[in-house]
Amino acid sequence: MSEEIKETNLPQREEGDLRRRMDAMFHVLYAVIWPFFNLFRPVKAIGRENIPDGPAVICPNHTTAGDPFYVVFAFGYKYPMRAMAKIQIMRVPLIGWLLSKAGVFGVDRGAADMKAVKTALKFLKDGDKLLMFPEGTRVHEGEHVEAKTGAALFAARTGVPLLPVYIQPNKRLFRSNTVVIGKPYHPTFAGRKPTAEELQVIAHDLLDRVHALGENVT
Repeated sequence: MSEEIKETNLPQREEGDLRRRMDAMFHVLYAVIWPFFNLFRPVKAIGRENIPDGPAVICPNHTTAGDPFYVVFAFGYKYPMRAMAKIQIMRVPLIGWLLSKAGVFGVDRGAADMKAVKTALKFLKDGDKLLMFPEGTRVHEGEHVEAKTGAALFAARTGVPLLPVYIQPNKRLFRSNTVVIGKPYHPTFAGRKPTAEELQVIAHDLLDRVHALGENVT
């Protein structure tokens, strides 16, 4: 009987070990990168009290390649997070390997990447925070991009809240760069599952909430 129990619990223990290793690598990379990043691009976090203890889909605006670092450092060392990144980044030797060990996974934006979808859903169901950009790509000043529905879908499928975050678009060297963390909320929809139209409405509302956070940021 005891052997059967051991065999049954083995996958769960392995998943727990994997999660702890990801968190450990996240903390190692944080400790290595933060002093240099903070020297050149210090981050001023507003609304850190809004960060939920449990899982959430973290949804910032996206204007520069360094935006994931601004979010991570605004949240702080105690909040490990998983992140969805372009598949091209994950294919860079060594960098891709290090990121994958810290909980970053690639998504092929040119295709219906079901592996990335399943990975994102699993992280959220396991209680992790997931960082993804609802715009799907970097958006420069004056550009308009339709909100992608991925974050809305993940929140609806798992029951976790969406967390809007605004990153100051004009980054400054040796001066504070503001990141505003909004309040988490659960998207609403009529049925058991949202329709494609409802997902689009949720996605647009999310992006509106993100940009509203930046109205008083200069």
